Amino acid sequence: MFDMNKTLALIIFLFASLTGFTQTKPDTWAVFAKTKFDAKYNEKAAEYFLFPTFSTELKAQVGKQIDLEGYYLPIDVDGNAYIILSKFPFSQCFFCGGAGPESIAEVYFKTAAPKFDPDQYIRIKGKLKLNDSDLEHGNFIVEEAVLVQK
Repeated sequence: MFDMNKTLALIIFLFASLTGFTQTKPDTWAVFAKTKFDAKYNEKAAEYFLFPTFSTELKAQVGKQIDLEGYYLPIDVDGNAYIILSKFPFSQCFFCGGAGPESIAEVYFKTAAPKFDPDQYIRIKGKLKLNDSDLEHGNFIVEEAVLVQK
């Protein structure tokens, strides 16, 4: 038997899905990619570095919980204080493959960082912090992170 209410509800749901009226989380890597980078000379290091100008959209996310999924990069970090998460696998990452600095994030876990295999695809949640001046760290930092999916 034809149920008008169920049919109407289905039509509204499909319309909302197709027109973007449903609330979905933004792709965090896409938001990172809106960051503009300018090469500036650093006197102390005597070389050029890329310095970010963060978008208003990204600045609004500072201190808020974000989701981020990507590839674990086996980069040697002093004291294993954090891990590097990349939008791309190691062969294509910022350090080796020519991707930009918007494609990596430092991740600091709430508890000891789990062990991962190189290029293991993981999903984390944590609070966003931005860095536009400390050359010892990345531009995108996720603090108080928890592993969502391994």
